[in-house]
Amino acid sequence: MDRDSMFVTALPLVLALVLGTAAALLAAWFGQRVAEVPPEDRTWRDRPPRAMRLVWWPIQWLAYYLGPALSIGKRQRVLGQLRLAGLDYALSPEQFIAARWVCAALAAVLFAILASSLRLGVPWTGLALSALFGHVYVGIWLRDQLNLRKRQTLKTLPFFLDMLTLCVEAGLNFTGGLQQAVAKGPAGALRDEFSRVLRDVRAGKPRAQALRQLADRMNEPAIHNLVSALIQAESTGMDLGPVLRAQAEQRRAERFARAEKLAMEAPVKMLFPLIAFIFPCTFIVLGFPIAMKFMALGM
Repeated sequence: MDRDSMFVTALPLVLALVLGTAAALLAAWFGQRVAEVPPEDRTWRDRPPRAMRLVWWPIQWLAYYLGPALSIGKRQRVLGQLRLAGLDYALSPEQFIAARWVCAALAAVLFAILASSLRLGVPWTGLALSALFGHVYVGIWLRDQLNLRKRQTLKTLPFFLDMLTLCVEAGLNFTGGLQQAVAKGPAGALRDEFSRVLRDVRAGKPRAQALRQLADRMNEPAIHNLVSALIQAESTGMDLGPVLRAQAEQRRAERFARAEKLAMEAPVKMLFPLIAFIFPCTFIVLGFPIAMKFMALGM
């Protein structure tokens, strides 16, 4: 056997040895990086969202290494969005950003699997677009959570104020009435936020400060008005019953006005679907028999 044939025979073995060594080194490096991530203490934190629990380990691992790279401004912006959505006790800013990257990677992998199953190869444009969609989808989900939280708050606020008014006028103080409203009120964002106020008060925080932080977290004009009225009534020694009753009536009137506004906007919103989809189908159904009759008559 000459030298060229020996080289050709030994080349696959050398390549396999090099690739195996590189894979082993990469696996060892990856295992070392994983071992460096400390376990997360969630004793005083809420559970992550349900969809993120399925991929929580890669999110936590990536967030550990993304944390030092985040600027203070970026961290504060993301934390403000999470606070408005009621997720600041469930997710940190680096975990939310890591969730976006993990979702982008999962979307790209799913697209690659689908493309290979359909024998389309792996189009890089589609791979990039699917990763972009996965990255943007987490932001859309956060915006939907924020809008849902806002709708729930404005819907249940008058009922909570009615319960609080009833408890205060029955002889309970504000904290006791708030406890009863939280215990008996409907589940939702408002009950969670009032429960958080009670938790802050039990931890030793002044009630006025806890209420101001509630208004900052919710960032709703109705909540700001309520907190301002409560703090002013408490500082001047006024009776809280009439104040709460007036706030409940005002919030109920605002809710009725919003419902009327949405009802008046409905015909305008239906105009485009009517013109673009319903009217053409109606004209086709009505005109097809007439057109067929004309064709049969030779016209």
